[in-house]
Amino acid sequence: MAPLLIELLTEELPPKSLKKLGESFSQKIFDQLARLDLLAPNASFQSFATPRRLAILIDQVYEKSSDKEVKEKLLPVSIALDANGNPSGPLLKKLASLGITEPKLNEFERIGEGKNEAFYVSLTKPGIALLEGAQEALTTSIAALPIAKTMHYQLHPGTPEEVPVQFVRPVHGLIALFGSEIIPLTIFGLHARNTTLGHRFLSKGPIAIHDANEYENILIQQGKVLPSFTGRLEKIRQDLISTAGTLNVLMPQSLLEEVNSLVEWPAVYACAFEKEFLEVPQECLILTMQTNQKYFALTDAQGKLVNQFLIVSNITTTTPEKIISGNERVVRPRLSDARFFYTQDRKRKLFDRVPELAKVVYHNKLGNQLERIQRIEVIAKEIAGQIGTAENDLVARSSRAALIIKTDLLTDMVGEFPELQGIMGTYYANHDQEHPDVASACSEHYLPRFAGDVLPSTTVGTVLALADKLETIIGIWGIGLSPTGEKDPFALRRHALGVCRLLVEKNLPLNLITLLTQVKKAFNFEEVQKNADLGMITNFVMDRLRSYLKEQNGITYSSEEVEAVLANCAGDLTKLPEKLNAVRSFSQMEMASDLANANKRISNILKKNDLPLPSQVDVSLLTANAEKELFKEMTLVTPQIDQAMQESDFTKSLQLLAQLSSAVTGFFADVMVNDPDVQLRGNRLALLTQLHQQMSRIADLSLLAK
Repeated sequence: MAPLLIELLTEELPPKSLKKLGESFSQKIFDQLARLDLLAPNASFQSFATPRRLAILIDQVYEKSSDKEVKEKLLPVSIALDANGNPSGPLLKKLASLGITEPKLNEFERIGEGKNEAFYVSLTKPGIALLEGAQEALTTSIAALPIAKTMHYQLHPGTPEEVPVQFVRPVHGLIALFGSEIIPLTIFGLHARNTTLGHRFLSKGPIAIHDANEYENILIQQGKVLPSFTGRLEKIRQDLISTAGTLNVLMPQSLLEEVNSLVEWPAVYACAFEKEFLEVPQECLILTMQTNQKYFALTDAQGKLVNQFLIVSNITTTTPEKIISGNERVVRPRLSDARFFYTQDRKRKLFDRVPELAKVVYHNKLGNQLERIQRIEVIAKEIAGQIGTAENDLVARSSRAALIIKTDLLTDMVGEFPELQGIMGTYYANHDQEHPDVASACSEHYLPRFAGDVLPSTTVGTVLALADKLETIIGIWGIGLSPTGEKDPFALRRHALGVCRLLVEKNLPLNLITLLTQVKKAFNFEEVQKNADLGMITNFVMDRLRSYLKEQNGITYSSEEVEAVLANCAGDLTKLPEKLNAVRSFSQMEMASDLANANKRISNILKKNDLPLPSQVDVSLLTANAEKELFKEMTLVTPQIDQAMQESDFTKSLQLLAQLSSAVTGFFADVMVNDPDVQLRGNRLALLTQLHQQMSRIADLSLLAK
């Protein structure tokens, strides 16, 4: 047993794919060797990935796997024997393939019965040599790499051009070491050796790896290469923080990983740009530096951008002045472009751009962006009218916001950086002296953009966020592009979750079913009116709501608790987290199970009733003591429950309801509901109806029954 090292030396690999390539290369080789029983039970591996190499080092690998006793199925008995009970031709052929030339039927095991009875033979399967196993693992791993696009190239000078060779990038070297021994693997016309290359500029000539365990240290010391992807990334992170000093570094993980995939020996240097560029919104400057130049922006303690940035170079030097000045010179035109776009965009008001939205196609079946914002305006005014008042001018502001929230799509800045849509709209709306809430809605109507994202801070932003998402759901669904399986190209699941969060967390007095009906009316497309099935769409949104409600404020609720709360909501999503919390508290009470079972029993009784019931309980018809006691307790508790409901104290409401437990139990023990006397029966059913209504005000407690 010894460590195994395999390395592919390549030309520069795609930086955005390097992490996945490295992980896949190593994991596939490890898994394949484990499947072939060539690894010790507690074997582990290190994965290496740099711009010019993919490698794996496994610590405990066998030179040959152990022989194994296996039970091989031969043939069904009906086929294996001829009419005389002797081995048939097919059986002899099968045995010959297994190396058995003189079969003895009594040595074979018969398993099964009737037509399923078959012969089995016990064989010793010889172990596989590491050379064979490693070659299979390497070939399998390379074939399974997540490569979006391959390159076709010639193997080496003198190779006929017609030989097809393709990989993500040309491969120039292969290392395969078992301890200190070279394993003669081959791939891409290359034969394994024990030499590699180090840093392009900081090392010279081939570097010999004499032992697999020395690989990382030799590359670091002689090759000036940090081969570990995670180790190199962490060094970059720490160096950025150290170089920034008292400033904060903006280092999104995606940028860190991309920069890490561009360097083998990272060095961080501080650069600067002219202060006048800070007049441009900092989001533009930050995105320019990150997207175009792969630089790391710096902010002060208040989160304000400063005129300095950090670069990660692939060269370490004591005189980095030329590197610094070169990068400062390169970033200046980019920042100038951003300033030019910002200056030009502000020369026209957003509202003046509205007619031009007619030239921007939204979807060929749903019209252009102008038609879309007109639908959003109708929906927004409807929502604002339901939650606002004439005094707060919510309808007018929502209408104004609806018209301009998409106009920043026509600006030069958003044309250059689509990621800034909404953000630039807010900047430009403020410059146009729009109402602050209207300006905020330009960016807030996109919220929440993902699970856990913040919600709009203004009511106008909330109205527009709802209108935008609901319009998308109904429209896209209506033209036959509803989500299927894992495919959801228009992110309708995300939009539906956003609608749920807005309604629930903002505690809006809006009914989901009513909302969807109103949104559908805003479309004048026959296809949408025909195909936007509101029942299916409601169920789709409610499914997202179920998933969302299961995790609230760090508490995981059961499916039964969620379903109990949703059973009677009828599209009203207000106070759902509070109701869930009350149901959780109720379910932990000692008498909860009895009440839940009683409610289920009452529900079943009422479903079977076909009598017209009186609207009120007739006290004179209460003959049994148990039903009198239940009516008395309900009369005492109901006003208290009403008060608790008015105060939205749902926990107290259910606690008061729990006081009826003994009276309910006594009622079912002593009273026959389906009395032959029609008046008595109707009166008792009326009593149970009132009880069922009280027990179902917060949740359908029958769904908690065990």
